[in-house]
Amino acid sequence: MGKSSGTREPGDRPRTDAELLSAHVAGDRYAFEELFYRHHRQLYRLAVLSSRDPDDAADALQDALLAAHRAARTFRHDSAVRSWLHRIVVNACLDRLRRNKSHVCEELDEQLCGTIDPTQDVDTAIVVERALMRLPVEQRAAVVAVDMQGYSVAETARILGVPEGTVKSRCARARRKLAAALAPGRTRAATSR
Repeated sequence: MGKSSGTREPGDRPRTDAELLSAHVAGDRYAFEELFYRHHRQLYRLAVLSSRDPDDAADALQDALLAAHRAARTFRHDSAVRSWLHRIVVNACLDRLRRNKSHVCEELDEQLCGTIDPTQDVDTAIVVERALMRLPVEQRAAVVAVDMQGYSVAETARILGVPEGTVKSRCARARRKLAAALAPGRTRAATSR
């Protein structure tokens, strides 16, 4: 990463996300890069959870960050920069899924997912991620934002651009489907196919 145009002394505190975005808008050529690296891992993970394919997630993340870079001047500071970035990433993933209709709400074939030998320890994260990938994209986006990313229903509604009631109903439906998919007998049966 390059050196920022705003020279900082070693004892100075790091700039906040809002300060970095403002510096980017003001012409600091390294500020957006610093913001990107600060949030890259989390944004990529969000993109992977919102998409079904790591390549699509990487492409959506690239589209989102390019859009954020270009739209930085329009940021209204009525939410956290992190929330704004998350909203752009989720929207980029949704746009990509809508364009590529073959991915939307399609049940995954068990052969595509691979099987897990029931005699081996099953990594819970893999099982949960597979169950998440079977959810409709709107429900997955809501439940990931609220239950995994820790956003409130109100913040999630702003991020997704839907009413709070819609977020609540999407989360409720997603949780019911996840509970059914992750039920002890069902998990073993599904993984042994």
